[in-house]
Amino acid sequence: MDDNVAAVQRRLVALGYTIGASGPLKDGVDGDFGRLSAVAALAALETGKAAPKAPTSPPPVKQPDSPAASVDLVAAALVARQPKTSRSIKEIIYHCAATPEGRSVSVETIRGWHAERGWKDIGYHYVVLLDGTIAAGRPEAQVGAHVEGHNAGTLGICYVGGLAADGKTAKDTRTPAQKAALLAIGRALIKKYPTIAKVSGHNEYAQKACPSFNVRRDALGALVS
Repeated sequence: MDDNVAAVQRRLVALGYTIGASGPLKDGVDGDFGRLSAVAALAALETGKAAPKAPTSPPPVKQPDSPAASVDLVAAALVARQPKTSRSIKEIIYHCAATPEGRSVSVETIRGWHAERGWKDIGYHYVVLLDGTIAAGRPEAQVGAHVEGHNAGTLGICYVGGLAADGKTAKDTRTPAQKAALLAIGRALIKKYPTIAKVSGHNEYAQKACPSFNVRRDALGALVS
């Protein structure tokens, strides 16, 4: 086993990339820089790091310079797991889960709520948990169920929270980790779908507070010019 290659592979796995099922832990870390490892490393490098100088050498995957850079890598890896849909994606719409500040809610819990409404799946395409973890929801290829009259041609992203501790008052409860993750998943999707020309909030289309802040005046609003 090449220890240098194995170190790179361990970093890729930690960032969420799937590089196979070989190696002692069946996670792809086997010290052999094969096709899956190369694809994952190149995807990591696409965030702005220098391309390898010699194609015969394993491309280096450097430690991200900042936590935000690491979040971008994870978001890019998660988005890359789904094939690009033939749907014409023109807009990202942000939501909140309308849950009290600090209450941990899983994507499966939200899926259950939506199933109780008779929906075939969770309405959102991605959900950002309190700690900034990005969870996949409804496949990108499927039309979401997140904004009545505006589901076609859009992707819905939801963050857990959006209400004060009383469970009634609208409040921007995003943690720093959630803010970074919401930006990262937005950037990854815009890169994947260059047709996205608009980023908005649910409250722009309905008499609702969701997502409990003004997306256009937020850093999210600057994702597209």
